[in-house]
Amino acid sequence: MKAPSLTLGIEEEYQIIDPKTRELQSYITQILKEDSVILGQIKPELHQSMVEIGTSVCQTPAEARAELVRLRGTVMGLAAKNGLKIAAAGTHPFSSWLSQEITPLERYMGVRQDLAEMAQRLLIFGTHVHIGIEDRDFLVDAMNVSRYFVPHVLCLSTSSPFWMGRVTGLKSYRSVIFRNFPRTGIPPVLGSWSDYETLLETMVGTNCIPNGSKIWWDVRPNHSYPTLEFRLCDVCTRVEEAVSIAAILQAIIAKLWKLRHDNMTFRMYPGTLIEENKWRAVRYGLDGKLIDLGKNRELPARELIQELIEWFIDDVLDELGSRREVEYAFKILREGTSADRQIATYQRTNDMKAVVDQLIEETEAGVITQAAGTPGAE
Repeated sequence: MKAPSLTLGIEEEYQIIDPKTRELQSYITQILKEDSVILGQIKPELHQSMVEIGTSVCQTPAEARAELVRLRGTVMGLAAKNGLKIAAAGTHPFSSWLSQEITPLERYMGVRQDLAEMAQRLLIFGTHVHIGIEDRDFLVDAMNVSRYFVPHVLCLSTSSPFWMGRVTGLKSYRSVIFRNFPRTGIPPVLGSWSDYETLLETMVGTNCIPNGSKIWWDVRPNHSYPTLEFRLCDVCTRVEEAVSIAAILQAIIAKLWKLRHDNMTFRMYPGTLIEENKWRAVRYGLDGKLIDLGKNRELPARELIQELIEWFIDDVLDELGSRREVEYAFKILREGTSADRQIATYQRTNDMKAVVDQLIEETEAGVITQAAGTPGAE
């Protein structure tokens, strides 16, 4: 069995904001109309008020960080030409999905037709991380085991505590909205790549889906590239948060390969219990407790995330050269996530617009000055 390349790719979905009203602005087709040359890495999404970026294939988290800085800066520059801003959060604090326009491209109109009102409600923004795994059977093994860590990583990424001007009481309301879609959530345990192919062939052959891109599990084999794609995270407001989470996911796969190479593995647990942990992550984020399924007891989420880093993946970090990026997670554990910061701002100001201003500022932090000189970043 061939060792995985462990390459990294990150996709992020951003909000297009009118800085005067702080509302979402349906403007992606106008932004890209003038700059169609950049469509390779900057793309429209389902709603006109969203824009998606995707990094090139990266070898290290440091490379991925440089790509995110460049692409965020480019998108901000394009938006600025039209007097608009960009914000990264899993949901907008108060804009309504009822007033958002679907992007008038065949792909998205098809989604609207297939999923009816659920497509219109999908006004959410996520981060997807791709890890290169060329051996298909190991990819399935890695998916089966990495399901366990979905709640831990989600706790670090929460950035959607508000929905349509309401304080939801949840740290990742985005996860609740997306859960209403079919073929989402924790994936089933599969015995082999052949089992996945059989499942896919059945679903395509019976007109459930056109291809694997419409399987939206939290962790899935990507339908176009030899990667395991993690789709569980809210979009990260700060660049460093996104890079840290990507580095942790890369390290988890590296550790699983190391175990496999030594003819060992990590125990797999029932999806029902992992979903229970995921609900705790959605509801409470870092401030809640997760079930340590090995010890069969609940412990503080921060404690289990620290254990994941210090006990499970520590021995691969120096080989990957990602210790600095992974250990940024300790800062998140100390200071909280974007959701925690948004809630604190709202409690202090009682003003959702102040939350939007904070999101814009944090999304730009460390990006605008470093991206100077890239196309559209002036």
